[in-house]
Amino acid sequence: MYARVTTLSFKVEKAEEGIRLFEESVVPAARAQKGFRGIALLADREAGRCVALTYWDDQAAAAANEENRYYQEQLVKFLPLYTTAPVREGFEVVVESR
Repeated sequence: MYARVTTLSFKVEKAEEGIRLFEESVVPAARAQKGFRGIALLADREAGRCVALTYWDDQAAAAANEENRYYQEQLVKFLPLYTTAPVREGFEVVVESR
């Protein structure tokens, strides 16, 4: 499994708007992607920081949804909320427990 991690800073007063947008737009769009395994949003509302995690079958599946513009289409929806540019990283998931 592979995880894409996107870290960003947002306008504190826009936290609820960002969470709503993530739930209503990003989650359904992610579920429609081939190779999708899961999604989570972690937030520090007071500091205006969040981390979005998406889980994919493998690195190729994560790369494919960047090539088909899914990832970029989701990021652009949040432009009015950002205070810094998002940082994207990818990682092999080597241990998982639920």
